[in-house]
Amino acid sequence: MERENGSASAPADAPSAKWWQLGFGVLCMAMIANLQYGWTLFVDPIDAKYHWGRAAIQFAFTLFVATETWLVPIEAWFVDRYGPRVVVAFGGVMIASAWMLDAYADSLPLLYLAAVLGGIGAGSVYGTCVGNALKWFPDRRGLAAGATAAGFGAGAALTVVPIAKMIASGGYQNAFFTFGLIQGGAVLLLSFFLRKPSVAVPVQRKSVRLPQTKVDRTPREAVRTPVFWVMYAMFVMVASGGLMAAAQIAPIAHDFQVADVPVSMFGLQMAALTFAISLDRIFDGFGRPFFGFVSDNIGRENTMFIAFSVAAVAVILLITNGHNPIVFIFATAMYFGVFGEIYSLFPATCGDTFGSKFATTNAGLLYTAKGTAAFLVPFASILSAAYGWSAVFALVIGLNATAAILAMFVLKPMRLKYLLTAPATAAAQPPVRLA
Repeated sequence: MERENGSASAPADAPSAKWWQLGFGVLCMAMIANLQYGWTLFVDPIDAKYHWGRAAIQFAFTLFVATETWLVPIEAWFVDRYGPRVVVAFGGVMIASAWMLDAYADSLPLLYLAAVLGGIGAGSVYGTCVGNALKWFPDRRGLAAGATAAGFGAGAALTVVPIAKMIASGGYQNAFFTFGLIQGGAVLLLSFFLRKPSVAVPVQRKSVRLPQTKVDRTPREAVRTPVFWVMYAMFVMVASGGLMAAAQIAPIAHDFQVADVPVSMFGLQMAALTFAISLDRIFDGFGRPFFGFVSDNIGRENTMFIAFSVAAVAVILLITNGHNPIVFIFATAMYFGVFGEIYSLFPATCGDTFGSKFATTNAGLLYTAKGTAAFLVPFASILSAAYGWSAVFALVIGLNATAAILAMFVLKPMRLKYLLTAPATAAAQPPVRLA
C-alpha cells in the first residue's frame, strides 16, 4: 500500500499528478461503458437466436447493474486498504471474462452469470475511479466526478458503430468475444498507473463557492442522516428512467419503426438507431462534466432541478413525435445529455455533505441506488407489452418531475440545515449559504 503511493511524496503529488490520475480514470471508465450502453445492441440478436423473450434477456441487464452498484461499498473498502491499482486490475479481468462468457452463453443461467461477473468488474472500476477523483479534487468535485463519469457515459460512442457492424457481419457472439478481450485488456494495463494521493489534498477554500462540511463523516454516520436517504430516493427515481432508456432504446426504435431508417446529418449517414446511440453517448459524456462544472458555480440542487426538468421535456417529445427518426435521435440525445449528470452531481453532493476522507465508500453507498433502480428495467418490458411505450414514458416523466421538485424544495433546505446544525461543524465554520 505504501509502495503504491510512491516513496517520494513531493514529486508524486506534483500539481500535474492529479490531472494524470483523472485522465487514467476517464480512460478506464470508457473501457467499461459498453457493458451498460452497448448492451441494447445485443438484446434483439440474442432473442432472435434463442427466443428467450426480451424481459428474460433484460433481467441479465438488471443483474449487471445490481452487482455493479451494490458491491461498490465492499470494493471501496479494498480500495481504502490496498489502493486503486489492484481493484481496477481485478475489474479488468472480470469484464473481459464476462463478455467472453456472453459469447458462449447458450442458456439464461450462463447469460445471468456473465452479467454478474461483468457487474462485479464494472463496479470495481467505476467506484474506484469516481472515489479517487473526489479525493484528488476536493475543491472541484463536480467537475472531477463529472469528467470521470463522462468516460462511462461517452466511452461507448466510438465503439457503437464497430460493434453494430460486427454483429451484422459476424454475429453478436464474435462482437462479445472481441470487444470483451480489448476492453478488459485495456483496463488491466491502465490499472498500473492509478494511485491515491500520498497525503490528503487540501481544499482551496477561496475557490469553493458551495457549502462543504469540514468534518469527515463515516459511512455509518452518513447512512443515519435523512439527507442521505433523500438523495438516495432521488437517485433511484432518475436512474430508473435512464436505465430503462439505455436498455430499451433498441426495442423502442424497432417498435417505432425507425431503427433501420437511414438518416443523414453532420456529413454522416447511418441507420437511425445507430445514429441515436452514438449521439446519445456523446451527449451523455459531455453532459456529465458540463453539469458538474455548472453545479460548482450555481449549486448542486439548482442544477439538478434544471437537468431533471429538461429530461421530462425530452421524454414528452419522444412520446409525441418519436416515430419521426430525426426527432427520435434528438429527443434521446437531449434526454441522455441531462440524465448522466446524476453520476457527477450526486457523488459531488455526497462529498460536500459528508467530507473527503470516506468519500469513496460514502459515494459507493449512494451509488447502490442505481442497482435498486435497475429492477425497474424488466418491469418496463412488461409494462410496454401490456400498455405500450407511452405508459413507460409517462412513468419516466413522473419520476423526473418528482425528483426535480424534491431537489429544490426538500433536499436544498434539508442539506443546508444539516450543514448548519451538525454539532462539529456549527462551531467550526461560519453560516453557509446554498448557491
